Amino acid sequence: MRRGFVGTAAIAAVVAANMAHAADTVKIGLIQPLTGSVAYNGIADVNGAKLAVAQRNAKGGVLGKHVELIVEDGQCQPAKSVNAAEKLIQKDQVPVISGAFCSSATIAVMSVAEKYKIPLLSGVSSKTDLTERGNTWFFRTAETDALMAHAFAEILVKNLKLKTIAYIGVNDDWGRGGVDEFSRQIESMGGKTVLKEYFDHGTTDFYTLLTRVRAARPDGIFVAAETQDGSIVVKQMKELGLTSKVFGVGSWATADFVKLTGDAAEGIHAAVPYAATLDTPANKAFVKDYKAAYKEAPGKYSAAGYNALNIIMDGIQRAGAADPAKIREALEKTDYTGPNGQFRFDAKHQAYGFDAVLVQLKNGTPEIVSQTRVEAP
Repeated sequence: MRRGFVGTAAIAAVVAANMAHAADTVKIGLIQPLTGSVAYNGIADVNGAKLAVAQRNAKGGVLGKHVELIVEDGQCQPAKSVNAAEKLIQKDQVPVISGAFCSSATIAVMSVAEKYKIPLLSGVSSKTDLTERGNTWFFRTAETDALMAHAFAEILVKNLKLKTIAYIGVNDDWGRGGVDEFSRQIESMGGKTVLKEYFDHGTTDFYTLLTRVRAARPDGIFVAAETQDGSIVVKQMKELGLTSKVFGVGSWATADFVKLTGDAAEGIHAAVPYAATLDTPANKAFVKDYKAAYKEAPGKYSAAGYNALNIIMDGIQRAGAADPAKIREALEKTDYTGPNGQFRFDAKHQAYGFDAVLVQLKNGTPEIVSQTRVEAP
């Protein structure tokens, strides 16, 4: 047992020593799905991160040095994300990592971060128990599934007059977590679950699954899916003539989803941590800059990447060095205001203080139905 402990400590010491002799840039690692069925969302996160870095470098960088963002493709797969983290730490010698999007991939990378004693910050992964695992090197700036269900289930049930609900989710930690949290919350208000169905990332034929949903005749259909998968689900619902009210979590309020889905997206409700229509000075500036850079409005993942990198860069600056342990200490004292509000961390490194919204898609625009502040647990 002692030999294992010494080995881990030695690894961390070597990593820290190597970083101390890094070049005249401050390196930050980013793991996102750049290929595969979740690529639309991973690329949006990277775009937000790149904008944050470009803005910071235009103002002199961090610690008087240029910030270098090193991006790796984890494909939302645990093994590939672990390989990406190992490469970023051992070869690129980054002192901090943002990622890895899908909760299952982030869980895997959390172990790598803990082994090397490198801060890992996730701006996306929302499986509720990630910050309950006792990993002191992990930070999360994303909302949790439990928070979104608690905040918006009641208004969804009342506004959409839901009595019976079918649940569809991607078959991973995030999808199952979203289904579990929303079904639990809605059932506590008297809603009846008539069906739960799961699918794999990259599925293109949902007709059999949706035929079972249609037979259950639910008032509402909850979907936990990202852009590509979610768009296919919704379009095939329309083809099959399903008239149930659709709501859920994922990428529903993004420009990519609206473009891919077209008219079938009309009327969908989504519980998200960010919408481009948020009326704050910080968000108006962010939307303006993002549109100038990418010719489209930002979505939740663009904002997630933007916030995550700004929080990391602010932490490095306050740490006074690109040293993992000092960065962790600085991150714990974060007080950052982004497009969707203020971010601080509680004792378990879960962010709070920012806003989350319930939106409805109308003519391709996410109109805010309800807004809530994410308070400390």
